[in-house]
Amino acid sequence: MNTEKTIPIIIGVTGHRAIREKDRPALTAAVKAELEKLRGLCSHSPLVMLSSLAEGADLLCADAAEELGIPLIAVLPRERTDYEQDFSPEALERFAHHCERAGQVFVSPSTEPLPPDGVSRAYAFRQAGIYVASHCHVLLALWDGEPGKHGCGTAETVDFALNGSYDPASGLSPRLGSNEAVIHLYTPRVESTEKTAGAVAVLGNQDAVWDILRKTDDFNQNASKVSSTGNSRLPAGHDGDPALKKMETISRIAGKLSRQYAGRYRRVLALLAVASALVTFAFLLYDEAQAIWMILVCGAMLLAAWGCQRYAVRSDCHRRYIEYRALAEGLRVQTYLGYAGSGIQASGLLSWTQQEETAWILDALCALTIGNTPREAHDIRSCWVDAQREYHQKAAKSAEEKLSASDRTVRFALLLSVGLYLLGVGYELLCGGLVFRPTVAVGDVELWRTVLKILVGTISAVTLFVANFYGRLSLPRTLSDHRKMERFYEKMSSEIEKCGQTDTVLTVLAREELTENGNWCSYQRDNKPDLSL
Repeated sequence: MNTEKTIPIIIGVTGHRAIREKDRPALTAAVKAELEKLRGLCSHSPLVMLSSLAEGADLLCADAAEELGIPLIAVLPRERTDYEQDFSPEALERFAHHCERAGQVFVSPSTEPLPPDGVSRAYAFRQAGIYVASHCHVLLALWDGEPGKHGCGTAETVDFALNGSYDPASGLSPRLGSNEAVIHLYTPRVESTEKTAGAVAVLGNQDAVWDILRKTDDFNQNASKVSSTGNSRLPAGHDGDPALKKMETISRIAGKLSRQYAGRYRRVLALLAVASALVTFAFLLYDEAQAIWMILVCGAMLLAAWGCQRYAVRSDCHRRYIEYRALAEGLRVQTYLGYAGSGIQASGLLSWTQQEETAWILDALCALTIGNTPREAHDIRSCWVDAQREYHQKAAKSAEEKLSASDRTVRFALLLSVGLYLLGVGYELLCGGLVFRPTVAVGDVELWRTVLKILVGTISAVTLFVANFYGRLSLPRTLSDHRKMERFYEKMSSEIEKCGQTDTVLTVLAREELTENGNWCSYQRDNKPDLSL
């Protein structure tokens, strides 16, 4: 599995320290069983454990993960030398071992405002719990189910995951409790004499989380089939930051996949429109020309239209087209923020609607930014602001050309319909006896009348279907969006020139771009390919 092209499934860990020795085998077996279950559910995705490696439950889970070959990321509540004072000699040796095998070891950043009396031990552990809860897909909680007493333990971390019950320094908690789940492994404390350990219960919205995991794994499976080569959005030669490189690689792959599925989606729309027009034409021949065999053509076209619609459902091309583009945009924004040297997280700038509609993308952004702090700051005007302005200029021109083609096609078909109608009126006046006696004799009045009926009906149907097809592409709205964003980037270029590349300016840039993409996703969701076309 090429992990550079895939979104990892992050398994967070929380749990208390006071584990009964007799419970360790049962708890280890339960942890390994849950990890194996997740691995089976996400067979195309690498699992990664995120843990603070505290003595007790954290180290037990880290041992189990190592036995299963699952990589580890260590987010420590304090600097390692200070944190080591918390461990017994035996536990300290295991802690050191897991720090050595961890892909990353870092101190948790502060999510909540710093307390006026400084960073206490409880505050530090609380921030680490928030970090684990807010950056994992699923939280493993080795817990006795009792409420917490100090505001920084296992009970609080479970609450962070299920309810987002912490107070970020700015904005709202970036994860929704409605899209979170905790796998609770019952773990009695040393002083407990009741119950056996290892019973499993899932807390939170299991269906929503399983859907997130399924969509993430689906993307990873599709990503494995796509080449990651392509032009870098960052200046040439900038490959010193592996985290930025990975985010850009996945963003590029998501963009390629989105374009692939967009092509399938548009072909389905075109085929549905053609099938609908042919159904109308065949039925007119059946009804007006008494071509009985045309009823079979009607059936064949209806069957073809149904087949197209079923193909769209099975291939999931509409959803993938929209959501893979949203993923590509989110990662592109995060890449630019990192290149600019900013610690701003794109996941925290997504709107509530985006978090609800594409929770798997929110989780992907959180997973791919774990522990990654910008190494150095670069000027992003040319690669982000100017490049995006040029992109929207070209895209607006392309949308305008497509809109003009749509208008010309519909206008031509409409004029043809009107012309045929006038021809029909003239025919009835001269040959059909509409008002006066026929003044022009024709061999078979009914035959030519039938031909005109078929032509008028078919052209009218084609006009309607062509207009409906182009309407599904939302060209007027797309053109308007591109023009607005072109003006926006012109404004931001002048703001950077005037104020510098501040976090305030970068936040506005990132938020507006993510919002624009969210708006695009919202109106594209209404354009599903269906038989109503």
